[in-house]
Amino acid sequence: MSPLRERLRDSFWFAPVAGMALAAVFAAVCTGADAAVVTWLQDRGEYQLIRDLANWGHAGKAIISTVSTAMLTFIGVVFSISLVALQMAASQMSPRVVRLYVRSRITKATFSVFLATFVFALLAQTAYEGETDPRRISSVTVFSGLGALVLVLGSLVLFVGYVHSTLRLMRVTFVIDRVTRESFSVLAEHIVQGTTQTPAELPDPVGEIVHTGAAGVLRSVDVARLTRVARRYGTVLRLVPRIGDFIVPGTPVLTAHGGRLPKGHRLGSALNVGVERTFHQDLGFGLRQLSDIALRALSPAVNDPTTAVQALDRIHQFLAALAVRPLGEVDHRDRSGALRLVQPLPGWADLVDLGLTEIRHAGASQPQVTRRLAAALEDLLRITPEGRRGPLLHHRERLESAVARETADEADRVFALVADRQGIG
Repeated sequence: MSPLRERLRDSFWFAPVAGMALAAVFAAVCTGADAAVVTWLQDRGEYQLIRDLANWGHAGKAIISTVSTAMLTFIGVVFSISLVALQMAASQMSPRVVRLYVRSRITKATFSVFLATFVFALLAQTAYEGETDPRRISSVTVFSGLGALVLVLGSLVLFVGYVHSTLRLMRVTFVIDRVTRESFSVLAEHIVQGTTQTPAELPDPVGEIVHTGAAGVLRSVDVARLTRVARRYGTVLRLVPRIGDFIVPGTPVLTAHGGRLPKGHRLGSALNVGVERTFHQDLGFGLRQLSDIALRALSPAVNDPTTAVQALDRIHQFLAALAVRPLGEVDHRDRSGALRLVQPLPGWADLVDLGLTEIRHAGASQPQVTRRLAAALEDLLRITPEGRRGPLLHHRERLESAVARETADEADRVFALVADRQGIG
């Protein structure tokens, strides 16, 4: 996915603005068609038909006037529903899941069509006239009325879909599933681009490029642009920070190996730095969100270990998919096959720690969580290659120590460490 498309998906303004612009064009087409029909009928002397259309157009005017009055209120209702949903999601799950609402296609489509309907109704009313003489009428509200009716029907259909989608996103199970699916899409993208576990042998470094923009999180890099620049200068660029790292001005972001050192201004726009992480190119962000949801569920204020177990299910699923995949870095090559960009990825141990450490600490006193975590570790140890079992064995040992520390009774300790895929069922 291109960086521009990803930025537009993370923004909420583009779709509504585009919808209003299209509504203005649609209104101009409809009012123009209304005027063209009248002119054509006047040239043919069909004055009675013009009078009939004008009478029918009064109903269209009533529809458009009603739409322009009601749509703004309808938009306020949808906006209020969105605010309530966002507040509940941020407080009950994690502030990081709010971006799912921002990226929701049905939410953007609903707001876009609602605003487009409102703009269309306002512009269509500018073509109203009070003339009744068919010889002097310049326009009839026929196509404008039909256009308003179509937009209203589309708005109603989208409103039903929007409510359905919002109710789903307020349920933690669907949010967890959505986060997991986006995590797997990022993993598939890295695999296609060429993930490798063996670091590439690079020429000697010729210099480094430092970050000169505003401080923030490295959200993504424009791989195509960096590859073109590296090819032009005959070098291999290596990204120093990982996607998701916080960088400040002066932080080294790229090192050049061989060839000539590219000029910094040619690469500044290739780094997308923002205030928060996104899924785009960020392999660990899904695990971060799943872990946050589980931690919020295990907090004393919520005390919902079942939700933590549901998050652990998906963490288990994602780590199982990573267990046999090459990790370490992604090699990007130009069209001739020459290596031009090396992008670091989180290692296996980093991802295991990200997914399990905080949940193990927070859920040590919850048998449902410890039993599910024991089952996940047991399953991962079964499918993970020998060289990657070290982090899993470490977490199993730490889990046993945490349970022993939190549980005084021997029988309860044994019960809490029994591997159970449902926790306690």
